[in-house]
Amino acid sequence: MQIHTLPDILQAQLAHPRPDAIAGKKGGQWRTYSTQEVAQIADTVSRALLKLGLQKGDRVALVSPNRPEWNFVDLGAIQLGLVVVPMYANSIASDYEYILNHSESRVLFCAGGEIWQKVQSILPNCPKLEKVYVFDPEPGAASWEEFLRLAEGDTTDLRPYREAVKPEDWATFLYTSGTTGTPKGVILTHHNIVSNVLTVRSLNLIPRSTTERLRALSFLPLNHSFERMVFYTYLAMDIGVYYAESLDTIAQNLKEVRPHVFTSVPRLLEKVYERIMATGQTLTGLKRTLFFWAMRLVEDYDPEKTYSLGYRLQLGLARALVFKKWKEALGGQVSLIVTGAAALPRHLARIFWGAGIPVMEGYGLTETSPVISVNTFDAHRIGSVGRPIPGVEVRIEPLEGYTEGEGEIVVKGPNVMVGYYKNPEATAEVLKEGWFYTGDVGKLDQDGFLYITDRKKELFKTAGGKYIAPQPIESALKSSLYIEQAMVIGEFRKFPAALLVPSFAHLEKWAHENGISFQGREDLVHHPKVVELIQAEVDRVNQQFSQYERVKKFILLTKEWTIEGGELTPTLKLKRRVLLSRYKDAIDALYAEAQTVQ
Repeated sequence: MQIHTLPDILQAQLAHPRPDAIAGKKGGQWRTYSTQEVAQIADTVSRALLKLGLQKGDRVALVSPNRPEWNFVDLGAIQLGLVVVPMYANSIASDYEYILNHSESRVLFCAGGEIWQKVQSILPNCPKLEKVYVFDPEPGAASWEEFLRLAEGDTTDLRPYREAVKPEDWATFLYTSGTTGTPKGVILTHHNIVSNVLTVRSLNLIPRSTTERLRALSFLPLNHSFERMVFYTYLAMDIGVYYAESLDTIAQNLKEVRPHVFTSVPRLLEKVYERIMATGQTLTGLKRTLFFWAMRLVEDYDPEKTYSLGYRLQLGLARALVFKKWKEALGGQVSLIVTGAAALPRHLARIFWGAGIPVMEGYGLTETSPVISVNTFDAHRIGSVGRPIPGVEVRIEPLEGYTEGEGEIVVKGPNVMVGYYKNPEATAEVLKEGWFYTGDVGKLDQDGFLYITDRKKELFKTAGGKYIAPQPIESALKSSLYIEQAMVIGEFRKFPAALLVPSFAHLEKWAHENGISFQGREDLVHHPKVVELIQAEVDRVNQQFSQYERVKKFILLTKEWTIEGGELTPTLKLKRRVLLSRYKDAIDALYAEAQTVQ
């Protein structure tokens, strides 16, 4: 069966059904849904939506952590030609209100608990929202079961509805978590997403097996274009999708599911690495010697290189004695981790590859459905985000302040969005003659591998006229065991500085081990020995950068930046304007003090 629209993917998979197409955990037990069950429940959702009077083009909103019901709503809505409007579970209530009103959604499906409380608080301000159904039991709320009962006894033939869905029809509005203003609704068509799914499926990337059916663990939010596209790719590749209960249970769920593949963001891999290193520090004797010998062996590992027989024998021994335990902690079956959303530190890539756990870094945006480029087993280069995928063109637009060959990444292809919903001005800013201007800065090497170097909007100029790209410096700072969050500042100032939030778990442990007493975080960050420790970490990082890029001063903060606190977007990006405003007095004092010293 040929695949042209998103409903075609599930219909095609019915020819090769599996008993665990989708799985979630309820009451401490895994509940699996066969391909046939998924299709039957999606059909029930479709018939119930028809009973509510929804027609092709109407909007259905969805806000919940990952769970099978999320997919059932999505699959049931899109086969009617409805537009699905997913929202971040961790967004604030006012964002829900804005998106529901802006998208003119008629029906909303949501999780219970805190999400339902946020939804309740804004319902009086959403006049076009006709119905809300809650997946979890909540007093006074219309339940998921109540919704499904609308279709009892209904045998409406859904084939004409599926056949009426065309590749160019709108499939979803994805509201970006934007760092600078109100969210923008990205319009993606069926063709946008399907083109990405089929291309990714064709690459030598996601594992295939003829001996057993593969499983994936999913924990990145489904409302994000990355995990949503990946779900459809798994479905198209006969890979069962198991949903982690939460970010806190990933370690346990990995052991239970024993996945062959999963997607992640670099920060989660950094935390895994930090835990491994912390465990290594507690080892003694031969175990400690073996652990750090293995780490030294892979710290410069490069999968593109051909190594001597002696090195390969040592690596095999290290994998058998040390790194085998890493794989066991990830379930024992993992043959691929795909990362995106932020830069993967090179040292992490080398270590995981050396340990026998391939990590493939890719690049894309919500506006590009999302994949633009990705490393594969056929073409991989550490530090890059791979080559552009087939059918997608990439060129580099020169920008002031950057070296030759470096500039804004501009993209053309079947994956590029229609535009921003009800926002022609913003659409015109980024879509020009079929090319999408990403706002990201990068370069292509002589072999066609793409490298991301910065965000165009985040580039700033110092008082001396030098351009600073903050992201690479921030990523390097966060590679320290003792630095959790970092923001580089210095626009129109004499030198770059940084706001730093320490990793207090590691810092407090270090303080206790070094006999440093403190009353609280405020006391700790001002202790001379702590300032000295962080200064040493900053000095180490500075060696990687040019003189004018080096962080000369820093401010240690006591409170982590969070989504709820307003400092981070739902995708954990820094809200730079908010942070600059919030810490304006401290920043001004830092530069004033430096001026006085001079």
